[in-house]
Amino acid sequence: MQAEIITIGDEILIGQIVDTNSAFIGKILNSVGVSVYQITSIQDDRAHILKALSAAEANADIIIVTGGLGPTKDDITKHTICDYFNDHLVRNEAVTINIERLWRDYVKQPMQQVNLDQALMPSQSQVLMNTVGSAPGMWIEKNNKVFISLPGVPYEMKLLMENEVIPKLKNKYKRPSILHKTLITYGIGESMLAEKIEEWETNLPIFIKLAYLPNFGKVRLRLSAIGADLESITRAVDAEIQKVIPLIKTEYIGIEEEDGDLEVVIAKQLTKLGKTLALAESCTGGKIAELFTSHSGASAYFKGGVVTYATQSKIDILGVPEILITTHSVVSAEVAEVMAQKARVLYKSDFALSTTGNAGPAKGDSEAEVGTVFIALATENGVFSQKFELGSNRERVVNKSVNKALELLQKEIFKI
Repeated sequence: MQAEIITIGDEILIGQIVDTNSAFIGKILNSVGVSVYQITSIQDDRAHILKALSAAEANADIIIVTGGLGPTKDDITKHTICDYFNDHLVRNEAVTINIERLWRDYVKQPMQQVNLDQALMPSQSQVLMNTVGSAPGMWIEKNNKVFISLPGVPYEMKLLMENEVIPKLKNKYKRPSILHKTLITYGIGESMLAEKIEEWETNLPIFIKLAYLPNFGKVRLRLSAIGADLESITRAVDAEIQKVIPLIKTEYIGIEEEDGDLEVVIAKQLTKLGKTLALAESCTGGKIAELFTSHSGASAYFKGGVVTYATQSKIDILGVPEILITTHSVVSAEVAEVMAQKARVLYKSDFALSTTGNAGPAKGDSEAEVGTVFIALATENGVFSQKFELGSNRERVVNKSVNKALELLQKEIFKI
């Protein structure tokens, strides 16, 4: 089964918004055995939409379009779909009732005609009822192909995919099983990792594919398999995982689909141990805290953190001695270690991480070279730090600092 995703909207093409819809649709389709052949982003333009629909029909069995279903004149998807299928719009009574309910119970403002006209649907389409928005989805079949049009608002699209589209696809098609398992490694580069597992990779069964996914100090290894029977391909992939883990045991963190990413692995271990964490971030600007708090249940182990970005805030908030900064520089092991110790005391936590560094492009309050970062970890047994030279690209320095801090903490808490 092949699908193509078409996202419509000038705002995507000019970078005003990020296309998260395609990522969600691709993932949920894959989970039910549908492979995405292509993702295309196009303008709100009739000729462009018609061309994209024609090309997608030649490529795929399922064509999913998002965007352009709003009530304003720049939303032309519905009218263009009518042109493509030589169809016309008719008012759908069920959609009209749904829109009136939304305005009565939630919007509580006068309804405009353009809102009510959201109930106009191509006569050939099946309605995918949008219970949280006024723009319904549409399902149209032509020449054994399925065309699906969904609103571009992410939460509306997700509900329609989960509650309407996926059940209908499961009912219509017999699909193969697709399995992905992704091994997470930290602290090793892509080329060195490839060298370590070269023989294992060469001997993988033909139906198992390996992909390297490198990103800021970590590399994910995604094993993908497709087959008629999920149980048999799962056994085969699991057998290969057991072969490769001993080859990468010092870098291996876990399986993404089962264990989560590194911050999730850390969270599980801290919760299991009944231990807590605090943060004092400088060059990472709160990104470590954001990682932990993006997952539910963080309050079980995460006490809190401070972003003492400016030198004076390290003195005023954390109580780092000014003489220490003057003597050793704000970017130093000594300052990083005191930051961690002060954060641990401030939050009464078992562990505290700190970061201080020069992410660039200017040197700021320190003479340390751009890319120099110190990361410290305070525990009940003391404090230690490490120095890293992470290059001159600001984004790379910040993100690698986050990952290095997580590595430091993970290694420490798994000793317990």
